[in-house]
Amino acid sequence: MKTTWIQSNKWKGVRWRLHPTRKHGVQFDRYYALRYQVDGERHEEALGWASDAENWTEEKAALKLAELKKAIKSGTGPTRLSEERRLAKEKREAAEAERKRQEEERLQQERDCITVAQFFEQTYFPQCQADKKQGSWRTEELLFRNWINPVIGTKPLKDVSPIHLEKIKSNMAKAGRTPRTAHYCLAVVRQIFNTAKRLSYFADDNPVSKVKKPTADNRRVRFLSHEEAKTLLDALKARSQRLHDITLVSLHCGLRAGEIFGLEWRDLDLERRQILVRDGKNSMGGRSRTAYMTDEVRQMFAWRSALDRRQDLVFPNTRGGRIETISNAFDEVIKSLGWNDGISDRRHRVVFHTCRHTFASWLVEAGTDLYTVKELLGHQSISMTERYSHLGANTLRRAVSVLESAIREGGKVVSLAEARGTVNE
Repeated sequence: MKTTWIQSNKWKGVRWRLHPTRKHGVQFDRYYALRYQVDGERHEEALGWASDAENWTEEKAALKLAELKKAIKSGTGPTRLSEERRLAKEKREAAEAERKRQEEERLQQERDCITVAQFFEQTYFPQCQADKKQGSWRTEELLFRNWINPVIGTKPLKDVSPIHLEKIKSNMAKAGRTPRTAHYCLAVVRQIFNTAKRLSYFADDNPVSKVKKPTADNRRVRFLSHEEAKTLLDALKARSQRLHDITLVSLHCGLRAGEIFGLEWRDLDLERRQILVRDGKNSMGGRSRTAYMTDEVRQMFAWRSALDRRQDLVFPNTRGGRIETISNAFDEVIKSLGWNDGISDRRHRVVFHTCRHTFASWLVEAGTDLYTVKELLGHQSISMTERYSHLGANTLRRAVSVLESAIREGGKVVSLAEARGTVNE
């Protein structure tokens, strides 16, 4: 369909066409255009609809045309509608850029003033609760309340320096906290500043990187003999069948307490004697592992399965939910056995984690290589497993004994004295 343009009778250079169906008010909508000359050349440019925000009319179109002609004559200002629109767009963009710059400057000033406590409460800790297990974020909260906040809580992030963190270390040492606890506390500070830097609340180097980490040999030394393990299990069974079974899984399969609490029946393959550990300490990165049942563990699971499988959890609490911590009954049984009497060094005390440590120690003493132990324990690196390397001394001695037997069976063994005599000759 051919477009019909109508020339204004009153305003030269202004014309319009009607929309075929759309109305603006009682009349059909009009589309306006301007015709004019620049340097002897005729130009025509679209202006817009009457229904646009500008509400174009013949008179408004004529006024716009007059502005263009005046600019052409004076040589100042835009002489084309397209130029006018480009300049208006550039002005809007410049204004928007300036607004964003001022807003960013204002936000940065707010970030520069935010204190460690404010950032912890408003940003870090809520994210910590969402991403980490309850035990972890509760520990971080306590460390912040007791040690971090009193020293740097009121300071802006940008004003925290290594000397302040040394003060935290000093306070913890004076209060008798272990180097391991102080190390964990500094790790929380490091995570706070890493998060602040990632979110542009902090721009400098992490102050923790300039602080020497507390060091101490915090590795557990105590592990149970097979006779002690039997004594412990018998004592626990007399106290609580569930606590006995949980301890048995740790002793025989090497699972952490949290991993045992999270076990579901779907994780157990009694036929293949396998346990899928879904909720391990390192599972945040999507890592799981397989543990293996001894005959005693398999029989225990089979018995519990036949007894009651109404819950998804293998070891639910009395309300059917997940257990959060080991029962105090475990410590009470250890106390009754007297194994911790007179022992102040935590490395030598028997706690529930001693069961997992015992599992690893038994493996190494039996000659299992450290890489296999690493996989069974779910350690992220072999360095975590190397703490058990000293327990393999008997294995090394046995290896040399085997070599010595092979030498003796292969021929006469030459004594050191004989060897020296041969050389002298």
